[in-house]
Amino acid sequence: MFTEAYMQRALLTALLLAPLCGLLGVFVTARRMAFFSDTISHAALAGIAVGFWLGFTDPTLPMIAVSLGVAMFMLWLREKTDLLNDTIMALLLSGSVAFGIVVLSLLKGYRGELHRYLFGDILSVGPQEVAIAVVVTAIVGTVVFARLNALALLTAHEDLAHVSGISVRGLNYAFVLVLTVVVALSIRLLGIILVTSLLVIPPATARNLANNLRQQLILAIIVGALGGAGGVALSFQFDLPCGPSIVLTCLGLFLITLVGSALRKSRRRNLSPI
Repeated sequence: MFTEAYMQRALLTALLLAPLCGLLGVFVTARRMAFFSDTISHAALAGIAVGFWLGFTDPTLPMIAVSLGVAMFMLWLREKTDLLNDTIMALLLSGSVAFGIVVLSLLKGYRGELHRYLFGDILSVGPQEVAIAVVVTAIVGTVVFARLNALALLTAHEDLAHVSGISVRGLNYAFVLVLTVVVALSIRLLGIILVTSLLVIPPATARNLANNLRQQLILAIIVGALGGAGGVALSFQFDLPCGPSIVLTCLGLFLITLVGSALRKSRRRNLSPI
C-alpha cells in the first residue's frame, strides 16, 4: 500500500499536520475559536485566487499571506469596533469566499483548481511540501510546548494571565499567527471546507477520555495521527476521497470514545454509594 512514493508523502504529511491540528485544536475549542479558524480557512480561497491571478503556479505563499491579513484584520476589528465577534467573522468569511470565487471564475484554466482546494488533494503533495510540513510541525510544536503554561492560563482565564505578567495581546497575536499558518498548510490535507474538522474532532475525542489538559493534549495528538493515517489508508484501500476519509475516521474515533465515556460514567454511578 505504502510502497508508492506519493502514498508515502501523503502518509507523512498526514502524520505531521493532523496531530499538529489536534494539538492546536485543544486551545481552539477551549477558547471557542472554531468559527475563527473556519473564517481563516475560507479566507485562504481569496489567497489562492490572488496567487493564480499574480501568476503563481503554487499559491501557497499568497494563500498564507491573505489568510494572515484576514486574521489580523479580524483582531483589529474586534479591538477597534463594537461589532460582535460572530458578526466580524461572518462578514470576512462571506466576503473572502465571494471574492475568491469571482476571481477564479474570471481566470481561464483555473476553475478545476477550485475543487482541489475546496476538498483537499493530499495525494498530490510533493517533496517540497512535505519538507515544509516537517519544519512547521517542529517549530510550532516546540513553541507551543515551550509556552504551554502561559497558553493554558490564557485559555482558562485571560484576566488572570494578564495579572500574572503574561503579554496577553502578544500571545493572542502569536497564537493566531501560528494557527493561520497551520490551517493554510492543512488545506492540502482536507480542503477549505473540511480543515476545521481537524481542529475540532481530535480535541473533542480526547476530551471524552482526558482528566486534565496535559492528557487532552497528548490524546488529541494521538487521535489526529490515527485519523490522518487511517484516513489515508482507507482512501487507498477503497478508492475514496482522502480528505473526507480522514474526517470520517476521526469521527469514528470520536463516537467510540463517546460511547466508552458514557459507559464509564454509567458504571461509576452504579458503583457509587446511595
